[in-house]
Amino acid sequence: MQFERGFKSWSERVALAFRKDLSLRPDSPLTPTQLAEHLGVRVCTPNDIIGIPAEVLHQLLNVDPWGWSAVSIFQTEFSLIIFNPRHSVGRRASDVMHELAHLVLDHKPASVIVSQDGSMVLRSYNARQEDEANWLAGCLLLPRDALLRCKHLKLPVVEVAHKYGVSEKLAVFRMRITGVDRQWEAATRQRG
Repeated sequence: MQFERGFKSWSERVALAFRKDLSLRPDSPLTPTQLAEHLGVRVCTPNDIIGIPAEVLHQLLNVDPWGWSAVSIFQTEFSLIIFNPRHSVGRRASDVMHELAHLVLDHKPASVIVSQDGSMVLRSYNARQEDEANWLAGCLLLPRDALLRCKHLKLPVVEVAHKYGVSEKLAVFRMRITGVDRQWEAATRQRG
């Protein structure tokens, strides 16, 4: 992941700023639901969409439930995120926060092209935007301040994941990629 200079620091500041806006401590959990409500974004599942054909609903939730995660529609009049309810709680949190990150970052939406008979769908993919949304989503869910606090409290990864509503995989990744693990080990060696 190659980011523009200052992007990672900016993402941490944004994660803390949203917590401040919502009267949360810097190390408090911030759920996608809280942030979505704050940003005026409706979050739902395909079951909540009125008029969706039964065969489409069946395809999304039963035939290929692992083939998609979440989709967002951001318009001037309304903003909506539809997420896959079949995924784990931690995965759903990451998926929805990723979509919210696209909104915060003011990313240009992907283009979707459907063949005339509806048999093929192609969408554009912007790797830079996806990497940025992934990074910001991670910061929003597990900011560095929270990770340092968890290390200070000696919380095991499973408890960190549970407390912040994320997967253990994301908790481990954020501890490693932010340098919190190395920083904590170095500080422990110095004290030791």
